[in-house]
Amino acid sequence: MEIKKTAIAGTLESSDVQIMLSQGTDGIQFDLESDVEKQYGKAIKATVADVLKAYGVENANAKIVDKGALDMVIKARAIAATQRALDIVDEPMWEVL
Repeated sequence: MEIKKTAIAGTLESSDVQIMLSQGTDGIQFDLESDVEKQYGKAIKATVADVLKAYGVENANAKIVDKGALDMVIKARAIAATQRALDIVDEPMWEVL
């Protein structure tokens, strides 16, 4: 699937993550800001990439601002941002959950 519009999910509050997805042309590109990037950067990117792959997104730019979110929060925000970016909020893909 192809990103139809830029979408954001999440906040910049403590223990949350904000994910912004926009159209890309060269695979999935990440811009990650996190105080724990050295320890958890790969895991954060992998969680978002797994959600995008589950939705069939092959090209996207993902701007991620992590404020100490747990993995389940990252996944939930990635799902919300992806559904918004694909414009399928009213038709969620339940198998991804």
